[in-house]
Amino acid sequence: MKQSLLQSPWFGGRKFAGAAIVLLGAGYGLQQLVLLLQQQPQVRYAFYAGMAAAAATAAGAVPALFMRRLSQKLHDVMLGFGAGVMLAACMFSLIVPALALLTAGGASPWYSSGSVALAILLGGTFMLLLERLVPHQHFIKAEDRLRGQTLRRSWLFVFAIALHNIPEGLAIGASFAAANNDAAIALATGISVQDIPEGLVVAMALMAVGYSRALAVGIAVLSGLTEPVMAIIGASVLGESSLLLPWGLALAAGAMLFVISHEMIPESHRQGHELAATNGLMLGFVLMMLLDTALS
Repeated sequence: MKQSLLQSPWFGGRKFAGAAIVLLGAGYGLQQLVLLLQQQPQVRYAFYAGMAAAAATAAGAVPALFMRRLSQKLHDVMLGFGAGVMLAACMFSLIVPALALLTAGGASPWYSSGSVALAILLGGTFMLLLERLVPHQHFIKAEDRLRGQTLRRSWLFVFAIALHNIPEGLAIGASFAAANNDAAIALATGISVQDIPEGLVVAMALMAVGYSRALAVGIAVLSGLTEPVMAIIGASVLGESSLLLPWGLALAAGAMLFVISHEMIPESHRQGHELAATNGLMLGFVLMMLLDTALS
């Protein structure tokens, strides 16, 4: 009975109708995206910057096709470097501009500092809620537990990688919404630089738990596409209101701080390479600081 139902013209018609609806929806969404990019230059720039970050992730992941393994020490240095870049980006590209915007708008020092502090906490809370509500598996920390097992929960890794990239994309979008293209370019450049080793780390971690080389690299490459999507959302939403912009910058900073403290730094110290990871963090912080102060 079930087999005959699957073979019936009615069932085939439903599949065709469903596919048609999906294609029409995708076409309409693409059309609206093109119009948005044409009408709002800052959103367009944020999209380009997000795509550059995604390309950097892809460039970092490709060498995994030819590598057998990544040494744990180098892995931890890369994580520390990425944490340092994101930490400096939080300070110089997000928090300081948010304070400056509020001060320029006539807010008192206490109101400016208090508003930014509250927004940072809300950004961290947002990431905490996402982690609690969205089923996912830490793509690095789960390595030892899942090695050698059938990966029936593979999609949980994809969610983890997407969650990790959300604050980076939001930060790019928020920075371009502030209409200071030099500072936004500095932020996007720093994020792209740290996305190169991040792409390699993600691909190698997926291979370590049983993914084929091609699939691991493919997932790592696709994970970078979270950033242009979130960059468009951040730039389009925050660009509509100058009142929301400082809050958006600080929210993005809080989300990034949560990821740095909750995942990147602890993971980089887990295998006993604290000093190497700390050196990587300091190098990443200084590089991002130089990019931000030199280009802005």
